[in-house]
Amino acid sequence: MYEHIDDNWICSRYGEDEPWMLGAVNPPVFESSLFTFPTAGALSGSLAAEDENYVYSRGTNPTVDLLQRKLAALERAERAKCFGSGMGAIAATISSLVSAGDHVIVLGAVYGPTTQFLRYLEKFGVSHTTVHTDNPAALDSAVKPNSRMLYLESPSYMRYGVIDIRAFAEWARGRGLTTVMDNTWATPIFQKPLTMGVDLVVHSLSKYIGGHSDLVGGVVAGPARLVRPLALTEYQLYGAALSAHEASKAIKGLRTLPIRMAAHQERGLRVAEFLVKHPAVRAVNHPGLPGHPGHELASAQMTGFSSVFSVELDTEDVAEVGRFVDALRHFRIGVSWGGYESLVNAPALTTLDSVRATMEIPVGLVRLSVGLEDPATLIADLANALEKS
Repeated sequence: MYEHIDDNWICSRYGEDEPWMLGAVNPPVFESSLFTFPTAGALSGSLAAEDENYVYSRGTNPTVDLLQRKLAALERAERAKCFGSGMGAIAATISSLVSAGDHVIVLGAVYGPTTQFLRYLEKFGVSHTTVHTDNPAALDSAVKPNSRMLYLESPSYMRYGVIDIRAFAEWARGRGLTTVMDNTWATPIFQKPLTMGVDLVVHSLSKYIGGHSDLVGGVVAGPARLVRPLALTEYQLYGAALSAHEASKAIKGLRTLPIRMAAHQERGLRVAEFLVKHPAVRAVNHPGLPGHPGHELASAQMTGFSSVFSVELDTEDVAEVGRFVDALRHFRIGVSWGGYESLVNAPALTTLDSVRATMEIPVGLVRLSVGLEDPATLIADLANALEKS
């Protein structure tokens, strides 16, 4: 569908030359909660397909719809639906695919709140099993008669292991499972899971796509047969609607996404290369490094690397991890990532032990989000913190 459309064009101009734009350089923000109709029959007809008609902005809105079309094009999807948060997209997507009594297989480490949501679903009779493996055949023992979904991230959350997307998608298809993948880390600029057999892709728009730490949003993209039902049901009933203002910010973020991702990649690798050589660092989990065990596979299924990765300090002392984090001056302490500013977060200090254990995250692991500041300044900051800790 989009084979001949360049990603740069999608980010900058795709969908923006329609008559309702009136030639505006910036797409209009439709600050309207509802849309009126000339007749009762026209309203009735639009309500029957509210995901495709502007009726009430809890359903869709012209500004949000433009963002959805851009994101669908970037992921090479038939449809995309935007939500008020990444978890809104994840929760609605999982809910649309399972019912009471069903079972979900989780591959490796995934976003912490996703694991929490799956645990929440246990009270509704939905169970899940987390399996850490690089071999699709090893998942066979986790399959149950009531298994419905395979959920994964690649690179994996916090550990940044690389998963063979094609192999696991093919494995899931052969067992009648729907595959859902979080593609926030790479963005559709660097990785397109739907082209490798994944059924649905989810993103947090708050990260690289927004790019400026000023919006919260999420999206699910995939075939219309899967996206349309959740747009009509879970999206409407859960109420996690993305506002027109947030959509406008995301559209502006998309315009610089290809340029920003190239800059993030360059800066992230420079910082990671410094840390690999430091004696206080046990390991650097960055798939862009040639020494990373998944580097060859990552290079085959991605066209680039983002700047979020983790380091494993040579310690099992939580207090020492805290001293390292507190000694940093240019890396700000906070959750999320993908903006201009560099950030640091240590799961041993911020994540429930039970969740950390599920993801097999060691005490000394620290996540870094390298922003767009001068890499030399960031490297000096890390060197100083490692010395003080």
